[in-house]
Amino acid sequence: MWLLALFYALKVRLTYSEYRPQPVRYKTLINWLNQYDRSDWWLLLKLLNGIEYISEDQTRQYLIQRNTSLLNKLKSVGVKKENTIYISFGDAGSSSAAMLNLLRDAALLEKTNCKLFDYKNILEIQETTNELGNGAIIFVDDFIGSGDQFIEARNFISEFIPQNFSQFILSVCICEEALEPLAKLGIQPLAGKIHTRVDRPLHLMGSKIPDSEKNRLLHLSKRLGPRGALGYREMASNVVLYRNSPNTLPRILRGSKTQRPFVGIIPKTTDL
Repeated sequence: MWLLALFYALKVRLTYSEYRPQPVRYKTLINWLNQYDRSDWWLLLKLLNGIEYISEDQTRQYLIQRNTSLLNKLKSVGVKKENTIYISFGDAGSSSAAMLNLLRDAALLEKTNCKLFDYKNILEIQETTNELGNGAIIFVDDFIGSGDQFIEARNFISEFIPQNFSQFILSVCICEEALEPLAKLGIQPLAGKIHTRVDRPLHLMGSKIPDSEKNRLLHLSKRLGPRGALGYREMASNVVLYRNSPNTLPRILRGSKTQRPFVGIIPKTTDL
């Protein structure tokens, strides 16, 4: 078992060496493990190794592939590239803006005569859609969990989007929980990965690990507090992108806010 734990530790060190909020070094790994009994170390390392880590290169590939597929689909129904509008949402420096910039540069969007806006530029969006008459609105992000944040931003500008503009959300990863709310709004999801509940080891419906291991990890998670231990809405997601961890990731991996009293191994930037 200890040889397996050593293998997991080496793999973790390599996988998360470029994680931007806090690169994983041996010291950070040991600091995280030392909060728990040594008998639980191999299980914690197993949980960490079971996460799907999406690198910057993979992020870029997902965005380009899904965007290319969408543009081809739009072209087949007569929607020109110049009638395509890409929109980022969220606060300044948000992941949405970062993903739109990444896609813009990787897919050379500026050469296609498409339009790029932040969702708060309501006047420009309204003038552009009125001028074009019809087309497609493509929102861009890296991770859609429950869909709450995106839907709130989209609703902020919904009255300024004409009905003859089809709407899409292009994201690296979209959780299963967001699909129904998006469908109700008529927004079509385009994801590099659909993150299902059964793919999440600590989720109630998760089936990735034996129940005995799951119950032990859930017991350890409760040390970080009874509320929010499994992330936002208890979603217990199992995907991490190179830029950040989503707020749906279990606290046993993220740690406490400000990393006190518990430190995390892959904290979100706002946890540090």
